[in-house]
Formats: sequence, structure tokens, C-alpha cells
Amino acid sequence: MSKAVLGHHSADARRGPSGPLEGLTVVDLSTTLPGAFATQFLADAGADVIGVEPPGGSPLRAHPGWPAIGRGRRSAVLDLRDEGGRTAVRGLAASADVLVTTFRPGTAERLGLDAGTLAELNPRLVSASITGFGATGPWRDIKGYEGVVMAKLGMFNVKKAITGREGPAFLSAPFASWGAGQTALHGTLTALLERESTGRGQHVEADLVRGATTIDTWAWFTELVGIRWPGAYDIVEAFTDDGEVLSPLIYPLLAAPTKDGRWLQFAQTEPRLFKAMIEELGLSWMWTDPKWKGMPALESQERRTELWEIMLRKVGERTFDEWAHVFETNANVSAEPYRAGREALNHPQLVHEGRVAEVTDPEHGTVRQPSTLIHTADGPLTRLRPAPRLDEDGERIRASAGENDRAVPPTASQAPSGKLPLEGLTVLEFGLMFAGPFGSTLLTDLGARVIKVESLEGDTIRRVMAFPEAGGVKVMQGKESICLDLRTEEGRKIVHELAARCDVVLQTFRAGAAERAGVDEATLKKINPDLVYLSAPGYGTDGPYGHRPAYAPSIGAATGLALTDAPHAAEATGSLSEIKSGAIRLNAATAKPSLQADGISALGVASAMLLGLLARARERPLTGMTTTMLATTSLALIDRTVDYEGRPAGPLVDEDGCGFSALYRMYRASDGWIFLAAPAPGEWGPLAGVLAGEAGLAEDERFATPESRTAHDEELTGVLAGIFAGGPAAGWEERLTAVDVGCAVVRETAPEILLQTERELVDEYTRTTVSPVFDEHLRLAPAVRFSRSATRANGACLAGDHTDKVLREIGYDDTAVSALRERGIVG
Repeated sequence: MSKAVLGHHSADARRGPSGPLEGLTVVDLSTTLPGAFATQFLADAGADVIGVEPPGGSPLRAHPGWPAIGRGRRSAVLDLRDEGGRTAVRGLAASADVLVTTFRPGTAERLGLDAGTLAELNPRLVSASITGFGATGPWRDIKGYEGVVMAKLGMFNVKKAITGREGPAFLSAPFASWGAGQTALHGTLTALLERESTGRGQHVEADLVRGATTIDTWAWFTELVGIRWPGAYDIVEAFTDDGEVLSPLIYPLLAAPTKDGRWLQFAQTEPRLFKAMIEELGLSWMWTDPKWKGMPALESQERRTELWEIMLRKVGERTFDEWAHVFETNANVSAEPYRAGREALNHPQLVHEGRVAEVTDPEHGTVRQPSTLIHTADGPLTRLRPAPRLDEDGERIRASAGENDRAVPPTASQAPSGKLPLEGLTVLEFGLMFAGPFGSTLLTDLGARVIKVESLEGDTIRRVMAFPEAGGVKVMQGKESICLDLRTEEGRKIVHELAARCDVVLQTFRAGAAERAGVDEATLKKINPDLVYLSAPGYGTDGPYGHRPAYAPSIGAATGLALTDAPHAAEATGSLSEIKSGAIRLNAATAKPSLQADGISALGVASAMLLGLLARARERPLTGMTTTMLATTSLALIDRTVDYEGRPAGPLVDEDGCGFSALYRMYRASDGWIFLAAPAPGEWGPLAGVLAGEAGLAEDERFATPESRTAHDEELTGVLAGIFAGGPAAGWEERLTAVDVGCAVVRETAPEILLQTERELVDEYTRTTVSPVFDEHLRLAPAVRFSRSATRANGACLAGDHTDKVLREIGYDDTAVSALRERGIVG
């Protein structure tokens, strides 16, 4: 049944919406997007979020997405440069449950708001810190702009093909900010859950480096193959250097324009779906023609190119409306049109589910935006509230802070140190590939036990790469695997026995599949009423797209993720050569495993499960919890998808793919590239000072004020380009970081190689573990750190590694297990 779009809502209703976190108070000192992502989620879940803003307001208020980014909070202006302001914050912290900061390392200590001081003031407080590079390590003191982080990591090299030129490409989607915000949430929600039993809070740390690297699906392990066994395995790029197809995945994941110029992204990776696509294109004769033997894996470059060109032409024979009719009538053929920005919220599935909210804002009128990340059986998690006017609640909040300044700290029991915070909790997972299942992987690092139920053949992701298991190693980390046939009565009996002993069930099947398999929420909650049950499909549990397969490229097209990074790529609709160039750029924007919709969605899945556990512990259980790839990715791009009358234009990547503006973009140096991040007015003086010997920037009237610099942005870009071209990249980084201007060499080595080979980075960002495929190897460290609780970094398992062990736990002896295996029930 279609759910209605959210109705309008009074700005006065700013406190206490019904939700699982109602009664919790969050003090938000963050001024950047990662902190806003975290506290927005908490506000959407019903927490009272107090946004502490500096005089003049948070920098986020200047962002076009502010009416949605800042929703649901209260606002108070407090000057942290003044002792009175700091005292007021300490007063707020004395009775708060959570405090979130995005200070650089060392700043909290200078302000007297460090974790130790806050813990003495309020032992129950969970304080969360989000930094650019982490509180320790070789990069800790570098300014943590997203662009600087991505440059230092080599992330701008990941999607270099989106520009159509040589060299790295600026990425404008907030991958690192979303990752850092969600991993900070994982730590915060976990610490709150642990507090339910110990009575004591603790400090949580997250950062943009770890946040960005969580999003990778399998690139870490394909690069590990090359490091471990050079020359033994060749990674096949999608296209040759001169722009012809190499990878067979390009055909089932075809990007192509229609007859009337609308680009489509197909999603036909399963063999039966690819066959249906070929038939729909009128090419079924190819299956019996010896010339096309082995299709889509063709050995001849001539054949690969020919097939690509044939398929592009065939898609271009029909209009967009004609293709839309195909998708409505042929359940085995699916494609998404490439959407951009606010257009993403027109997606029929989002509208059907009521995931498009309209909120009445006191300054901007009706603001159209994505709704809460989690929906329940009743729809959105809470009723959305508008962003506050600056200092709208200041008088009341400052008065409250003064009352709390000398409050007696709450009593708390002695809490254990070094214990895994989710120890004793068990997740039962039914899911394929990465977007849902990696959400439970993240919980294993925090101590949860995850039992993954696989088919007798094992999860498809184990076979997605030519090197055995390489595609699935990351998503299998820390899990136990049981292989069984869910289509049999005995197989369903086993999972029902497991569900009776578990805390969480995660399922990612398409609409109706969980019911057919007997693992739907209603069935399992009859067995175990206390279950936290989360559905995390690609599109939804019902609705017009619920039955469709969802893959990262198609979700990236549908939500605007692709055109956020490659806004000009879909303009290519002329000659075949131009179309092929556009297809290459769009493929790079959607399909690179390091940065795509799968990882974005998985982070939201972990947040949802943790909120479900905390809601249960607070005796506010949630029913019908659902997240989807489509909805989560749309929410991650909320600064682009939000719409309201008079909305100012957001930053747009320039046609050269270098950045947003003269002061936030890549520049060529004499020996490579640098990324400059100096958008704040206070950064101009130091920048101009360093460059004084190269040009008279400080004296140039065109650049004298922020407004004039904006007006003359193109001219400033040209001046800076000339300057930076005259010196080496490392020299510019050294000179500018010395005066605290954001600048980084744009690393042109894959991030997965950097973090596995550079000793300082290995020590900071990785851990050593063991898996059946790679024996002892490096993996990424857990994405969140705690002051008191422990984390772990376990390795992966093979399909069915734990079948016997798990069956014995639920009462099957060796004879019974052998009988099940002989009958093909388990593997």
C-alpha cells in the first residue's frame, strides 16, 4: 500500500517527538557535515539535539542543504572562545547523554572540553569525536577537509576516468563525510547500549579516513593479491587505455542513451537476467552463433568492441518511454535513468514508501527532502521537524546550562574496561553481496557474533572475482557461515531454531522472498518475540520496484550519485564515439568498488541494527524496520536532493573535473597534482602570504574580499594554476600546511596499496588478521575506537566453515549432521 507523503509540521513542535531515543539529550558542537549526519540521525530517532553554534551561526547554515541537514535540532549561540561560553557547554554536558564534536586533535583539550574532563563532570556521558585523519598517526594535524582526506588517500585516482582527461578526478559526493558520520553513530549507539548495563559512558573516536575506506567492497583484497603474488593475477580494468571494453561486466551493467537522449544504467549481472536483456535487445541469435561463443566473456578485443557497439545502438533504437514500458512489463529487464540532484526524490519507489518528506520551514517555506533512514511499520521513524532559526532556543538553553553547571554528576557503577561492547549479542544474517551484509560485518568488530546463512553454493560475492573468494573476503570478516537449503522444510527448521537463540535478524531479499523462505518478521517473531528484525533490500519490501534486482551502478544512477561526481558525462548523446566516451565516464562514476552505493548503504544498515538494539534495551522496540539502498544513498546526498523555493545553486564540479572553486580544487604542480582547500575567509591571508613571492594576491583588488574572490573565481583559478605549476607538489603541501592551510599532494596510488605498504599508515589504519584464503594478512582496522571498550579485527571464513559447529549448538549430533549433508540439506 502506498504511504502518503509527510504532512507539514509546526516549527514550535521542536522537542520530544515520539521515537526510540526520546528522552536522550545530545549536545552538538560539530560544524561540519560528518557531525551533522550523525546528529541528524539521532534527532530523527527522537533525541533532543541541542546545536551549539558560534556567533554568526554554524558554517553549515551557508550550505544550500541546511534546511534538511539541520532539521530536528534546537539552536543556541555560545562562543567557545569565551570562558562563559565554555562554562555553559560544560553545564549542558553535565546532564546530557551524548556530546558530538568535530574539533581537530588538541582543540578540545585547549577548550577544557576534552573527554577526560567531560567524563569527570558526567560519568554517564558518551562523547564522540570526529576528525579528519584520527587523533593519532602521521596525518593527525592536517586539516580534515574531505577533499584533503581524499587527496592524501589516493581516492581521487579511483574514478579518474570520469573526467575524460589524464590524471586524477575530483570527487564531490560526500563519501568520507558519510562514512565518518555513520561510524561515529556506530560508536555512539554502541556506547549507549553498553551504558544500559554498566551505567557508564565513554569516549568514541571516528574519522574521515576510516569512514571513506569502509565503503570499499573488494578492492582491498584484489590489490592484496597483486602485492602478495605479483604477476600471478591480472586485474582487468573496465576499458582499455584507448577506450574499448575489457571487462565482461560492462555488458550486463551497460550504460547507454535512449533514442531521445536519456541515459540508462542497466543491472543484469545474474546470468538469467543477462540472457533476458540480450533477448529484449533482439540479439538472442548470438547464443547459437559460434562467433559469439562464451558471451559476455569474449577473448577477442575486436569482438568485445563489436558487442558493446551493437548493444549501445540497440538501446538507442527506443525512446525513454518505450524502455520504461519494457521495465514495467518484463520483470527480468531493469534499468535506471540517470538522475541528478533534487530529481532523485521523484523516484517512484521513494514516493510509494513515503520516503519523500515535506516540512514547513519558518524561513524557506516547504522543504522537500529525504525522510528518516529507517522506516518502521508506521512509516518514517519520527515526524520530521524543521531546522531552527539561529539562536531560536538560545535563551532557554543558556538558562538550563547555568542551572546544570554545578549539578552533582549522576552516579554510575564501575564499568569494565577492555571488553567488547557487543559481546553476547548474536546476529542471524540472510543476505547476498555487500550492501546489507557488510552492515553486520561492522558489528563483528564491536563484538557481535554474526551467523551468516548461505545457500549450498555460497554467497554470489565469493565468486564475483576471478581470484577465488577475493570478492567476498571483506564482507565475511568476523562471521560464521552455515550453508543450507532454505527451500526445504528441514532447512527452515534449522534457521527457526537459530532465530530462537538470536538477538537480531538481518534480511536483504527482494520483496516477498523472505515470506517465501519462511524467514519473514512475522514468522520469526512468533518464535522469538524479542528479535530485532531489519529488512535491508535494494528497493523495498513492496511497491513498484520491490521485485527488482539492485546493484551499485543502478542505485548510483537512480539517486544522483553518479552525476554528482560526473555532472557532465550524461551530456554525450551524439556520435557513437561520443556515446562511448560518456559510457566510460558514467561507468567510472558508478561501478568502482572503492566508492559506490553498496558501501554507503551498508553503513546505514549497521546504524539501523544498533538503533534497533538500543530501542529494545530502552523498552521502545521497533517493528517493521526497513532501510534500502535507494533510500540510504538518497539520504547520504541530502545536501543535493533537498529542494525548496529560492534554493541557491549548490557547488558543481567544473567541466575539467578539478573541483568546486578556485579555493577548493586540484591544481597541476610541476611534478603531479595538489589539492587546495582554503574556502574559509580566515584562510585567505595565510595563503596569500605564502604565495606573496609568486604573485601579489594580497594587493590584488579582485581578490580583496570573499565576495570579490567569488566574483572573480575564474581569474583567481588562472592565477593560482600558474603559481602552482611552477613548483613540486610536495613543496606546496609542506609550505601551505606549515601555515595551517589545507593542502595535500594528490596521491596517484590506489588507497588500498598505500594503506598496505606505507609503514606509518599500516601502523595507524590497519591490523593483522588471518583468513583461509590469504593466511596472515593486513585488513583495515575497526572504523571506530573507544576509550574503555575493546574492538577486534577478525578474518574471513569460507562458505559452510561453521555448519557443523552451529548445528551441534542447536542439538544436532554427528549422525544427524551427516544425514542432513547426505540429503543435500546442509553443506
